[in-house]
Amino acid sequence: MSSILGTYARKNISFTKGKGSYLYAENGDKYLDFVQGIATNILGHCHEHLIEAIQKQSKKLWHISNAFIIPEQERLAKRLTDNTFADFACFQNSGTEATEASIKIARKYFHKIGKPEKNRIITFKGAFHGRTLAALFAANNPKHTEGFGPKVDGFDQVPFADHEAVKKAINKNTAAIMIETIMGEGGIKVVPDFCIKGLRDICDEHGILLILDEVQCAYRTGNFFAFEKSGIAPDIVPIAKGIGGGFPLGACLVTKKVSVGMTPGTHGSTFGGNPLACAVGNAVLDIIFKEGFLEDVKKKGKYFDEGLNKIKNKYPKIIGEIRGIGLIKGLKVLVDNVEFIKKLMNHKMLTVKAEENVIRLFPPLIVQEKELDEAIGKIEKVCEELS
Repeated sequence: MSSILGTYARKNISFTKGKGSYLYAENGDKYLDFVQGIATNILGHCHEHLIEAIQKQSKKLWHISNAFIIPEQERLAKRLTDNTFADFACFQNSGTEATEASIKIARKYFHKIGKPEKNRIITFKGAFHGRTLAALFAANNPKHTEGFGPKVDGFDQVPFADHEAVKKAINKNTAAIMIETIMGEGGIKVVPDFCIKGLRDICDEHGILLILDEVQCAYRTGNFFAFEKSGIAPDIVPIAKGIGGGFPLGACLVTKKVSVGMTPGTHGSTFGGNPLACAVGNAVLDIIFKEGFLEDVKKKGKYFDEGLNKIKNKYPKIIGEIRGIGLIKGLKVLVDNVEFIKKLMNHKMLTVKAEENVIRLFPPLIVQEKELDEAIGKIEKVCEELS
């Protein structure tokens, strides 16, 4: 019997090593990995530049208190803010902590400007914002919240993509609207640009904040952040997963205006933004910021789309919809997604499920076209088997 607490239904397999788009099991079997730690190993397994950064930093300094200036953290924050809407970055260890920081920053802002009654946040059905108590009840999915009462108050949920419901939900206590730019666990549902613009307009009209959760989709779409193509600027953006390339790292990006309530002592993290994590975060940006890298992600995403749509058109009774942008993809299947995933695994390909009977596909950004072809071939084989 395992001594690990049983909070995961683990597959009966373990891996001994990984390289790029592949994982290698104990028996030597090679798997095409389109889980990548659930959208986390954004540059694949054991990227040489990340290994070098970890080795170099590990010989100097792993961890030091945030009571001191951390040069690696300062550099990462500057690079993030220089390339985004934000003026400040607040470093965390994970996505759920970044979400928690976002909630705290929004509430504290209104408290600071003399409107403490504005402390409620509008969220959307089907969302996922993490596993801490506040994040759980922000998303309010009964599958995740059952047994964890009493309910954490402060959130008003509305149907996805219903702007009229959003407007009706706004009252004198509303502080912010929070939405994932691309809903990950909810089924790779892309929030259209016009919708993001509409939410920005609503926030501006009512003097409230816009929080765009990019924990799962940051860096993956071919833009630095997924919201950028909408042409608007949010107030707060929590990020994590891929920004550390597989090393635990999260951040909350925020404008100067909204940051005014966050003074010394209002928030903290023992490990958040430590030298080792930030060295890796900087190494990831070294690759992401290379000329043409994100454009290449767009090209690969389009290539993958074309291949997946060919399968969809060939097997319309198996695949109902191709979702996503760039290299964050979802297959909405018309058969049991768990069975589909199991069959893919039999063909040595790893994927992960989501709501709405969706299969998530997270190839690393360094994936090669021949590896995308391999994935397309394996998906087609499963469709043949299920026809």
